Amino acid sequence: MEKDRLLAFSDGVIAIVITIMVLELRPPHEPTWAALAALAPTFLSYVLSFIYIAIYWNNHHHMLYAAKGVNGAILWANMALLFCLSLVPFTTAWLGSTEGAKLPTAIYGASLILPAFAYLILQTLIVRADGPDSVLARALHASGWGDWKGKLSPLLYAIGVGLAFVAPMVSWALYVLVALIWLVPDKRIERVLAGR
Repeated sequence: MEKDRLLAFSDGVIAIVITIMVLELRPPHEPTWAALAALAPTFLSYVLSFIYIAIYWNNHHHMLYAAKGVNGAILWANMALLFCLSLVPFTTAWLGSTEGAKLPTAIYGASLILPAFAYLILQTLIVRADGPDSVLARALHASGWGDWKGKLSPLLYAIGVGLAFVAPMVSWALYVLVALIWLVPDKRIERVLAGR
């Protein structure tokens, strides 16, 4: 099957997810710096989530560009990834409106773990469908370090979820750290594509 419809649909859903998040940003009623400063937790949670969604969009684009095609399992795995990403606006709004309280910080971390695993499943199914000599398979095994970002991220999220009940600010720092790790998209696919 062609992958163009899957890419177009995914792009549309991701654009809607970002739009829903920005709609949660409400301007203050008072024209003061203090009123604007009170919105800082909401704005910061939006910025972090926007970065996460952008990271997924970039890597999803690279991965599907390298894929030969899609099958039914890949379509469903992609839907699972989009479902997980669609939860991020809710957890972002809750996190921001509660100024990073313990439970919302933990739930936000869980909402970051879910798409990480969904992405891994999608990636695995694409490699299985395309074969061990495919561009994506070669890219994933091109580095001696392997997929260290993909393995480290869920671990840091899980630590963040656990620490949220003790030190929510440390959890926030871990979530930011993972975003910084992924800010530069995975270059392995580009390198393999350039070399073929």
